[in-house]
Amino acid sequence: MKKLKGYLEWGGMKKDIIFLSLSGVMLVLSFFHVSVFSIDLAWIAILLCGLPIILEACIGLITEFDIKADVLVSMAFIASILIGQIFAAGEVAFIMQLGALLEDLTVQRAQQGLKHLLSLSPQTARRIRRINGRESEEIIPASDIKKGDKIRVFAGETIAADGMILYGKTSINQSAMTGESLPVDKKEMDEVYSGTINQFGIFDMEVTKETKDSSLQRMIQLVESADAGKAKIVRFADKFATWIVIIAVTSAILTWLVTGEIIRAVTILVVFCPCALVLATPTAIMAAIGNLTKYGILVKEGDALERMAKVTDMTFDKTGTLTYGKLSVLRIKSITDKMSDEDLFALLAAVESKSEHPIGKAVCDSFRLQESLKTKDNCPNVSAWEVLDFTMEPGKGVKGNVCGTTVFAGNEKVMAERKSEFLEKAVDHAADYVKSGCSLIYIEMNHVIIGYAALSDTMRKETPEMIQQLKKMKIEPILLTGDQKHAAKSIAAMAGIEQIYACCLPEDKLNKIRQKEEKEQYCCMVGDGINDAPALKQAYVGIAMGGIGSDIAVEAADIALTNDDILALPHLVALSRKMMQVIKINLTFSMGLNFIAIILAMTGILNPIVGALVHNAGSVLVISHSAVLLKWKKK
Repeated sequence: MKKLKGYLEWGGMKKDIIFLSLSGVMLVLSFFHVSVFSIDLAWIAILLCGLPIILEACIGLITEFDIKADVLVSMAFIASILIGQIFAAGEVAFIMQLGALLEDLTVQRAQQGLKHLLSLSPQTARRIRRINGRESEEIIPASDIKKGDKIRVFAGETIAADGMILYGKTSINQSAMTGESLPVDKKEMDEVYSGTINQFGIFDMEVTKETKDSSLQRMIQLVESADAGKAKIVRFADKFATWIVIIAVTSAILTWLVTGEIIRAVTILVVFCPCALVLATPTAIMAAIGNLTKYGILVKEGDALERMAKVTDMTFDKTGTLTYGKLSVLRIKSITDKMSDEDLFALLAAVESKSEHPIGKAVCDSFRLQESLKTKDNCPNVSAWEVLDFTMEPGKGVKGNVCGTTVFAGNEKVMAERKSEFLEKAVDHAADYVKSGCSLIYIEMNHVIIGYAALSDTMRKETPEMIQQLKKMKIEPILLTGDQKHAAKSIAAMAGIEQIYACCLPEDKLNKIRQKEEKEQYCCMVGDGINDAPALKQAYVGIAMGGIGSDIAVEAADIALTNDDILALPHLVALSRKMMQVIKINLTFSMGLNFIAIILAMTGILNPIVGALVHNAGSVLVISHSAVLLKWKKK
């Protein structure tokens, strides 16, 4: 049996296309009575297309007693050969293999998501040991890390294990685990997680969990469990294959017994073959996929569009999905008459120009953008002001000497510790920005607050329109984010989303999706980050942002937006629903045609060859109807 399966799998898609093309040419020649050494060329199609069908049917029956459409096709195929209808046999085999190839083309997908997840964790770690009172470092495989080990992490490195900082201060990019748009400042005794990235500086940490229990491994396990739990849609013809086989065989036997003509019985088996039924779904799916590629939508799994048509809820990650996923200065405000907002921006950019912190880099990028718009210069300098005696205090802020004056930029907590003047006034000014979830930087000169900058991840301009279109289509939008409540509520209010779940870890997102499904709500998840991968796998349909999104999110999803255009989502939903209408019409037509053909076969009006041609006509009509989807547009 293994050898038979090996034969079927040999060569993959290339072999199928070559065999199918050659069979098609041979059938055309056979139709015009071209032969070689008096051998009908339809035999080539029988060998190349028919033999695999018989083998597949035998494997299913022997190993699992699984009756599929292949069983009926094999019976009709063999019966046609036995009564000398070689062309009919070859034609039936060819059409069935064409349908199978179309299905294979629609359901192919890469299975590399877990490999990408595993590659996130570094292969080695820097373990610290004390030998004879002296500290030493040794490079060890990450898999050898044990609970209680002390390891050192350099700037830019990915943390190899879950643990607690023993020495040092830094800022950690935790988007892989939480999806937070901002890096998180860390100090002694704070927890850090595997798979997250050290932004700057060096710190020592103690490992608190074994590798198999780490955050990254839990993520892998979540993805695996979500994928295993996702049900697949069964092909229509296979779903009812057992009944089709029973009815076909019973009809053929009764017709033979009543009429005494075996050719009528064989014709019934031929016309009963679910050729058009097999083509009804994959042709519509392929046409819909062709349509979606024009909108930058990549469908990775064929039955995802069938599932998409049933979606009632659409959950969104915030950062990188509804927003651009990049910090920028939303507002710069001077609270003193001695300095304008523009000069304050230049001063802040000058001080932050030497900072390694992501917020400092965001300030400089925003300042450069503003200057380039004013000067039409693509590469403006950060600031003309020179900064001396620069220092950076992780978790607090930056300090430098500008034109003989000490300038400090930091958060509210550190300004309170420094007892800076006019802090309350600045905090009152910035209150609305704090409520909306912005990150605030207060600027101080000689212990006097002179202004503040509010930074935020900007919402995509098309988000509100997209949400409104989904609501009109009776789909409930839901925000599912790892960000804090203030930021989540602010974006949700601007987008028009009522249901909000903030501070969600990867397992929280996955569980929310599961809860929806337990209530028989078909839920679609749209996300971009590594932390979204489990939810994307679990969801009835997973959609990843293909441009800004991580490789893991794209691999975990069924569908990817290659250019991150979320305004294409309503078209995706509408087209999937239209596709299901086309499939239902195709199936109804196919079954109606089969019924009429069976009556004609029973009465002797149809013979096997004409019956096969009727199937051809039905298949052509099904394909033509499906092709309408190629140019369909949402009104």
